[in-house]
Amino acid sequence: MVPDGRGGAARKHGAPRRLFMSLVGSMNAAGSCWIVVLMLLINAEAISRSAFNAPIIGVIEMIEISIIGIVFMQLADSLRQGILTRSDGLFNQVMRRKPVAGRVMAIVTCACGAALMILITWGSVPFFIESWDNDYYIGVDGMFTAPVWPVALIIVFAVIVTMIQFLIMLADNAAAIADRKRG
Repeated sequence: MVPDGRGGAARKHGAPRRLFMSLVGSMNAAGSCWIVVLMLLINAEAISRSAFNAPIIGVIEMIEISIIGIVFMQLADSLRQGILTRSDGLFNQVMRRKPVAGRVMAIVTCACGAALMILITWGSVPFFIESWDNDYYIGVDGMFTAPVWPVALIIVFAVIVTMIQFLIMLADNAAAIADRKRG
């Protein structure tokens, strides 16, 4: 069985891998449901504004803050499925001609991705704590306000999950190199 970073090695690693894959998939599904709720809210606001001249207050703010949460909720699953935006023309050519070199490239890329997630976490945790402690909110006092800390928490959690996904993919690629050398 060749590990591929997309769950191909899930049976080999058992329950922890399946549990993590379920978490990543659930985060993606929650992000998708969040999009549907936003679409319904946007349509309700447009109808309310046009038909009754009574806009729903706070829709713009909710969309503004929700997009950030949605992107981060779906990041790890995009990475796991191999659909995260990247330029892989060179990578695919190398994988076809020299699979070990391609796997080494993937390991370096995953290590850099994990390091980036660590840096984002390092910057996001203090913002989460500050937004919690100081009651940061988005909106206008007296009209509509929403706390910022829930989305800041989502960012921290999702970035940590994405870092773990990078590390899993790194390990899968390293295992594929080891299996190739043995076989």
